[in-house]
Amino acid sequence: MYPPIETHFPTGSRNCAGCNSEIYYGQYLTCFNACWHLQCLLCHACNQPIYDKEFSIFGSYPYRSSCYKDNYLKCDVCMGNVLTNYGGYFGYMTRPFFMQKFCTSHIHDGTPICFSCERMESRERGGYSDLNDGRNLCLECKDSAIMDSKECQNLYIEIQKFYESLHMNLDHKIPLLLVERQELIQVVERINNGNNEIFEPRGICLFSEKVTINTITRGPEFEAGNRASGIRTKPRKLIQRPCGVTAILIVFGLPRLLTGSIIAHEMMHAWLHSDEGYHGLSDEVEEGICQFMAHMWLEAKRPYYEIKLWVFFKFKIEQNTIPAYGDGFRAARRAVYKYDLQQTLQHIRTTGNFPF
Repeated sequence: MYPPIETHFPTGSRNCAGCNSEIYYGQYLTCFNACWHLQCLLCHACNQPIYDKEFSIFGSYPYRSSCYKDNYLKCDVCMGNVLTNYGGYFGYMTRPFFMQKFCTSHIHDGTPICFSCERMESRERGGYSDLNDGRNLCLECKDSAIMDSKECQNLYIEIQKFYESLHMNLDHKIPLLLVERQELIQVVERINNGNNEIFEPRGICLFSEKVTINTITRGPEFEAGNRASGIRTKPRKLIQRPCGVTAILIVFGLPRLLTGSIIAHEMMHAWLHSDEGYHGLSDEVEEGICQFMAHMWLEAKRPYYEIKLWVFFKFKIEQNTIPAYGDGFRAARRAVYKYDLQQTLQHIRTTGNFPF
């Protein structure tokens, strides 16, 4: 929305951007770095002159405020018109990747948000699934979600082959366990001595941890109302391994592309810690190169039917605002693009830093 349109009384002649005829005397408008007769600045929707004190622009076209609201400011959650705030401006939020816009009130009114892609549930279409642990999944993310250990193991084998193709074999077989959300949170809090992470954990690589983990043996079934139930777990006692890595834990219920990128990230932690030459790295270097490996795996897995999710998950890595993860990834990417992966890893092993 734009402020009141100024009107002027010209002292000389100039051409109207609408009709291209000269403007001599009387009021005229300035908009888009041009001059217009009062009757020539037309709304792109209704083709009527814009006499309102305020107007909106969409796609380089002017709109009367009422037309803009009726045509473009429909909330994708409640399907109603987006309301104006106390200042008279339209108040809404967007999910640009998915062309979703919604009233700001839906952030606080209990509307389900997909844990994976962050889209909000439309009340008209519905269909979000409740994982019964505080998380919800949209239909698209649920369609490829990793719900049981067998699916997860198949994906793990695929990512192991990805590492082998880069000559980065893991010499020791490291268990990968699919776990419930609360189980993963408790493990992370125990490792951090009760301190909460600044973000929701989705996976972790355990080092020298002799613990018993409740791992999922059968994924959930979804009852009427799309609520998950019937998850089966069994305890598994983890032992310390010669490489110093005990296991990789991954939370269940994430789409395959996201789960795979998390496994690729955690496998890089395991690979680094299996070689004493990489011990003692800073968070930015270690998390940065792990994020790069997650991104690299995604790049190699361009899908046919999940392009939007694929782009979104890559974008979340690229634009991460947590310094160790975001700045670390961007530094790792610059180094690998300049020197290649093997030279970058060798430099990290020798100096503890990225080459520049």
